[in-house]
Amino acid sequence: MEKKTGIYNMAHIKETKTEWLWYPYIPYGKVTIIQGDPGEGKTTLALNIAAALTRGRTVTGETKDALTGEELFPMPVVFQTAEDGLADTIKPRLLAADADCGYISGVDESVYPMTITDGRLEEVMKLTNARLVILDPLQAYLGADVDMHRANEIRPVMAYLSNLAEQYGAAIVLIGHMNKNVGTKAAYRGLGSIDMTAAARSVLLVARDRHDADRRIVMQIKSSLAKEGKPVAFRLGDNNSFTYEGECEADPENILMGVGAPVQPKQTDLARQFLMSELGGGEAKPVKLLTEKAAQIGIGFETLKKSKESLGVKSIKFDNVWHWQVG
Repeated sequence: MEKKTGIYNMAHIKETKTEWLWYPYIPYGKVTIIQGDPGEGKTTLALNIAAALTRGRTVTGETKDALTGEELFPMPVVFQTAEDGLADTIKPRLLAADADCGYISGVDESVYPMTITDGRLEEVMKLTNARLVILDPLQAYLGADVDMHRANEIRPVMAYLSNLAEQYGAAIVLIGHMNKNVGTKAAYRGLGSIDMTAAARSVLLVARDRHDADRRIVMQIKSSLAKEGKPVAFRLGDNNSFTYEGECEADPENILMGVGAPVQPKQTDLARQFLMSELGGGEAKPVKLLTEKAAQIGIGFETLKKSKESLGVKSIKFDNVWHWQVG
């Protein structure tokens, strides 16, 4: 049977407004990434956002929506973690955050681990009507057959999550670690393919204030649905205490430099970062131009080619000139 091509016309598309869990940092119906180095407070921030939602509050403690002025009500949350014990770590931290734990659920992984696409995540979202879903960390739920560094493997997973978020009107928050390439641009320090960052509508970076060990800075390094939010700070204290401090001044490129001498990244890591920087926007670029630019920063062709293959970058010929493009 011959397949007919389906088309759409923008005149028939009904315009909708974005709803916000936390404006402009976390939208409903979309995917958000919270990333940072280990121990910097990513999970603590996520748990306190979840706790506030279960009490009908914003993360800043307000009981009314900042944009609409409408009264907020407790909302259900799905929290899935593969790094911390539920009984000895997560539950105490939720209680310290004043969460109503009756609103927080998750998939029971005691029999076998969950993966994002095995159907159980969607089932628990449907059963609980969750408005917030947190996966901590993302890479634990990709499954053994998915390499998060390969664009062609991670792209369908991110598309699946985006569809789930839109279908159920939930904010899906993915917790991710950073790679060790100190000195590279913040947007490219997240682990895995650049397609993960591309699929998310908001990306937040959590980093330690180098001048105050108990203070953390949250910076928005990508915002597709609103003007980029200003950096905000929160403070960690004894007994899992969390204090939101509000807007502050910070630069994501500087705050990621850390203390002491920078770790020099491997050539393969540099090549991957270079390609993601050059091709992350989807544009096809001549191979000759890419290799010349790479050579200027000390990256050889063979190293560049290996990184190109691991990222799923395709070779395409235009006007007898070979180009590389993200597949």
